[in-house]
Amino acid sequence: MSTQTPREQYEGAGAALDDMRRRPGFGWLLAGVWLFFLLRPFNTIVKHDDMGERLLGLVGVIGFVIAYMSFFWYARTRNMARIQTPLGLQLTFIATLLGLASLMLPAAGVTSLTSLVFVEALGMMILPLRYGVALGASLLAIAELALHTIPGWHDDGSYGLSIVLGGLAVFGIRRAMLRSIELTLARQDFAELAVQEERNRFARDLHDILGHSLTVITVKAELAGRLIEANPERAAIEVADVEKLARAALADVRAAVAGYRELSLAGELVSARAALQAAEIKADLPTVVDEVPEAQRELFAWVVREGVTNVVRHSGAKKCTVKLSARQIEVLDDGKGPTPGGGTSGHGLVGVRERVDQAGASLEIGTAPGGGFRLAVRVGP
Repeated sequence: MSTQTPREQYEGAGAALDDMRRRPGFGWLLAGVWLFFLLRPFNTIVKHDDMGERLLGLVGVIGFVIAYMSFFWYARTRNMARIQTPLGLQLTFIATLLGLASLMLPAAGVTSLTSLVFVEALGMMILPLRYGVALGASLLAIAELALHTIPGWHDDGSYGLSIVLGGLAVFGIRRAMLRSIELTLARQDFAELAVQEERNRFARDLHDILGHSLTVITVKAELAGRLIEANPERAAIEVADVEKLARAALADVRAAVAGYRELSLAGELVSARAALQAAEIKADLPTVVDEVPEAQRELFAWVVREGVTNVVRHSGAKKCTVKLSARQIEVLDDGKGPTPGGGTSGHGLVGVRERVDQAGASLEIGTAPGGGFRLAVRVGP
């Protein structure tokens, strides 16, 4: 399993794709390594007796090499950028190579057929498959016809076989190159989705942390304000609690940013009791969590945090009850209950829904028995 973060995976995929597009070295080697086969017609041209045909042949073979490498580089660059070269331009490339190859004919003779292998290779690189196959069949027919009709040209089977094998080889390389690009792009897409999911998860965690902590801080600050004249000592205690809560919230945010924060069910129950007491809401909470499996405790801790935050913030309740079992947790209050269009769709409850879905659990939101609000999460059947 990869230890990279989603952001590192995304940046790595993008860098890999950019690197593939920037480095032409392998493509040049792939195209140029086979050009030594043109040494055979080149040597034949150099040894030719007629000076005019020799010069024409040299122009043809040198121009052929330059054009072939230029067209191959252009086609490879366009393919890697996933840009379609116009068919008319592709056919112009092929026609240019055939024209330069024809200049070799007077001096190179039968050895000029070697150039047809390179024409087919370029065709398979730039043309759609059906056109590339048609080009290969046409070049093969031309070669065989010339070998059997032109006096002095002998068929040893190598020219036709080379055209077929060259076309197949380049087609395979082209498909492998495109598959590599597609895999890199897919990796980049998946990594981008992972980054987006991580961003959503972090936003949800931050909302849950600050929503709960700031709610409790607000309640305690209001209580301290009411007590500051009537009971200064109690007000000072509440102010000190506000400071502790603010520091704890800051530590939670820092831990969330670092990616190391884990919720404790027992700790959330203790925090919930303090928050309810500060809001002057009677708390009926469990004191032990031993019966809850370790795998469910973090999920249940988030339910406690969000459920109690909603009770303190929205319910107007006098009492809040948390019921806990091995597979289920319930947060109930005796307040005004769900409100149409708002009570069951806040950001916090959306976050709870997402966590419940990820855990494969079920969520129930509705009216508590006897009135009030009920939030319940059950794991398993």
